[in-house]
Amino acid sequence: MEQLDFGMIDGAEKRPSDDLEHKKAVAADQPLAARMRPRNLEEYAGQQHLLAPGKLLRRAIDADRFSSIILSGPPGTGKTSLAELIALRTDSEFIRLSGVTSTVADLRKEIGRAVMRKQLHGRRTVVFVDELHRFSKSQQDSLLPDVENGNIRLIGATTHNPQFYIVGALLSRSLAFRLEALSAGDIRALLIRTLSDPRGLGGKNIMATDEALDFYSSACEGDARRALNALELASLTTDPDGKGTITISLREAEESIQRKFIVYGDDGHYDTASAFIKSMRGSDPDAAVYWLAKMLHAGEDIRFIARRIVIFASEDVGNADPRAISVAVAAMQAIDMIGMPEARIILSQAVTYCATAPKSNASCIAVNEALEDVENERVQPVPVHLRDSHSADARDNDGKPGEAYKYPHEYDGHFVAQEYMGVPKVYYRPGALGYEEKIRQRLEIWRNAGVIPSEGRCEGE
Repeated sequence: MEQLDFGMIDGAEKRPSDDLEHKKAVAADQPLAARMRPRNLEEYAGQQHLLAPGKLLRRAIDADRFSSIILSGPPGTGKTSLAELIALRTDSEFIRLSGVTSTVADLRKEIGRAVMRKQLHGRRTVVFVDELHRFSKSQQDSLLPDVENGNIRLIGATTHNPQFYIVGALLSRSLAFRLEALSAGDIRALLIRTLSDPRGLGGKNIMATDEALDFYSSACEGDARRALNALELASLTTDPDGKGTITISLREAEESIQRKFIVYGDDGHYDTASAFIKSMRGSDPDAAVYWLAKMLHAGEDIRFIARRIVIFASEDVGNADPRAISVAVAAMQAIDMIGMPEARIILSQAVTYCATAPKSNASCIAVNEALEDVENERVQPVPVHLRDSHSADARDNDGKPGEAYKYPHEYDGHFVAQEYMGVPKVYYRPGALGYEEKIRQRLEIWRNAGVIPSEGRCEGE
C-alpha cells in the first residue's frame, strides 16, 4: 500500500532519523523468513527452470514485457518473493492484496490509485493477489478490463492448479508458471546464508551442525518458509555454551520442527492417487505402498483408498487373477469394521496382492467396445430362441414357438454351439497371464465349434 506522509506526528515534525529507527525496529520484529526475503534475482532460491537465462519468465522480466502472470506451486516456494522482485526489477509500484480478505471495493480502490499514479508519475503498478483462487468468479472477472488496458500488471499466486481455479478469460491473458518445491540443496544453501547474513542470524554467534542442516533440508519438504521458521525457533530456544555460542545440533533441529505435514490439496490428492494406481498397474508393490503411506499420513479417507483398490482389482487384474476382486472387496469391508490405525495393514495387504497379481484389462476393453457398438451402431435384436419363452415375441409369425433354445447342461461338457447375438463379434480377448490363460484355451475350443466367432470384428465394421 502507498505510505501517506502527513509531515507531523502528534504535533511534532518527523525527522529522517525517526523513520530510520522505526524501520529498523519493524525489521527486527519481523519473522526470520520475512527478513530473509531475497533482494534480487541472484539471491532468489531455486526455480532455475523458470529464471535461468533464456527461460521464458526470465526473458519476460528482463524485457519488461508482460501484462499478467499467474504463479502456482506448493507453499514456501517463493511466489510472493518472486512477485516483489518482478516489481522491483521492472521499477513498478508493488501492491499486495489477499484472495481471502480483499473485496472488489479494495480492488477498485487500488486500481484507481494505479491509474492516478500512471497519469501523474508515469509509474506502473503491479497488483499482487495472494491466493488468487480464493477470489470468486466475479472478482476475477473484475480484473479483466484493467489488465487488458494496462491500468495494472497483475501477478496472481495460488497453491492450486490454475486451470481448475482461475477463470479461463483471465488465464488466457496471463503467462502461467509453476514453481516447484525447493531442492534439499536449495534449502541448505539458504540456511547457510541466513546464519551469516546480518538480516538473518549473522553476528549473533549462532551455528548449526551439518547434521542439523541436512535434517532441515530433508524434513521441510522443499518449503523455505518452514525451514527458516524452524531454524529461528531453534536459535531462540537453545541455550548458549560457556563462550556464548548457540549451537544447533540434530537434537535441537528435530525438536524445533513439528510433525511432518504433507502438502496435500486437491492437486496432491489426485496426483498421489494417480501415482498409487499406476504403481499397482506397473506391478511395483514398493512404490504402491509408498503412495499408500503418503495418503494415509496426509489423512486421506480410507474408504476412498479402498474403493480405488476394488476398481483396480477388476479393471487392471480382472480374470488374470479372479481372487483379486475378492481380496479388495474383503479389505473394503474390513476397514469399516476395524478403522485406523490397523486399517493400514489391511489396505497394505490388498495393495501388495493387487500389485503383484498377473494383469489383464481384457474385461475393461470388452465392455468399453460393446458400449461403443451399442451407442454408435444398430442395436441387435434378441434372437428368438433367447427370448422369454412366455413372451409372444418368442413365437414365429404363425404363433408357433420359434427355434428352440438348446439348454447347455443337457450336452457333453455343458456346452452346445448356438447363436447368442446374431452377428459375429469378439469383445473379450483374454490374455496369456495367470488364470486368463486357461480361459483363453477354453474359449478357443468353444470358438472352434463354429458358432462363437474366433476372430475380431467383421470386415467393413
